[in-house]
Amino acid sequence: MGKHHFGEFEEIVMLTVAVLYDEAYGIAIIEEMESRLGRKVSIGALQTVLRRLEKKGYLSSRFGEATKVREGKRKRFFSVTSYGKKVLAEAKDQRLFLWKAMPEFVINN
Repeated sequence: MGKHHFGEFEEIVMLTVAVLYDEAYGIAIIEEMESRLGRKVSIGALQTVLRRLEKKGYLSSRFGEATKVREGKRKRFFSVTSYGKKVLAEAKDQRLFLWKAMPEFVINN
């Protein structure tokens, strides 16, 4: 098993950032999660997780340009780092390893 551990919400946030690629900023991440997963997400919970994942080195961020629509505020865009991709791959492998270990009768019931 891998040495990296993170919760389901953290994994979902990282996967959503990867799905959005260059357009991964707060509201876009929330909208993507809500539309794909039917799961309500608060901006506060998301911001906390984004900061935590960035501190761990799984995500990086950059500021976009200031716009009049946002009254001069810049969006913070997130992306998955190489290290984050490695951690996600380990998590996927762990889950697949467990899924493959289940007897057929458990899956089919």
